[in-house]
Amino acid sequence: MQRLILASSSPRRKELLENLHLEFEISGSDVDESYDPELSPEEIVTELADRKARFVARKFPSAFILGSDTIVVSGGKVLGKPEDEADAVSMLRQLSGKTHAVFTGVSIIGNEKNVKFYEKTDVTFWELTDDEIKTYINSGEPFDKAGSYGIQGLGSMLVKEISGDFFSVMGLPVSRTVRELRKAGFELPF
Repeated sequence: MQRLILASSSPRRKELLENLHLEFEISGSDVDESYDPELSPEEIVTELADRKARFVARKFPSAFILGSDTIVVSGGKVLGKPEDEADAVSMLRQLSGKTHAVFTGVSIIGNEKNVKFYEKTDVTFWELTDDEIKTYINSGEPFDKAGSYGIQGLGSMLVKEISGDFFSVMGLPVSRTVRELRKAGFELPF
């Protein structure tokens, strides 16, 4: 029987795979997530996703490994997870009333293949008031998320529109991932 290992401890990625009724295991990937600032956003997420997948693949050489990484890019600047409340305020002010890009990279290792791809989704925020930003930050939601927001939670109230894959903004482009798993030889139950 084929094994699928999610190389991530992200509750959002876990939830997205569970929604597909796939059997999988989780093995966190404790890798260095630093990157060359000269790389493009596409290269950053693809490299980090692959780094995570390769780390876990060493422990499970006969399994299919799924690694993923997501970044937010606004005004040419990569916005990671906020370091503190002031950083979250700064990011949310930067995103307010503007369109930013969310890049999610995926690496699938298995069946002697290594498939890497990314998806880019444009997200437009409403113009946010200081009170809206403060209330959102007080919820605690922004602190473990790239760009200081989660589209699937309270952060959904900040979003005016998106263009692209919604699930990619959550951390895993589900539809494309399923297709790429199938192409790599993973037997899906559907």
